[in-house]
Amino acid sequence: MDLVALLIQIVVGVIVIAPTLWVAGRALSGKDKAKFTDALWIVVLGTVIGAVVNAFVGATVAAVIMFVVWLALIKHFFDCGWLKALAIAIVAVIVFVILVAVLALVGLGIGLLL
Repeated sequence: MDLVALLIQIVVGVIVIAPTLWVAGRALSGKDKAKFTDALWIVVLGTVIGAVVNAFVGATVAAVIMFVVWLALIKHFFDCGWLKALAIAIVAVIVFVILVAVLALVGLGIGLLL
């Protein structure tokens, strides 16, 4: 596990994933429960835990474990149930795809997909 690569993943995740997760959390969980700092913690912990799990487990098993871990982090930090955490994750992905599409239209989104 390369610490520089992990740090880069954390920074990119905080810049790209945290705002979309925060927007989705506020929309579905409410502004009292979904704070931006909570979204930052979800991204940082999810990225670090993901790196550790990927270092010790095969890719398919790691993907399943990390799916559950991300949902558990959303559930914990946004103070919601499992189904609402899944809904927040799905909406966050949709918001991210829309954001990348809009950025691609102005010529900035291609770097996010690489």
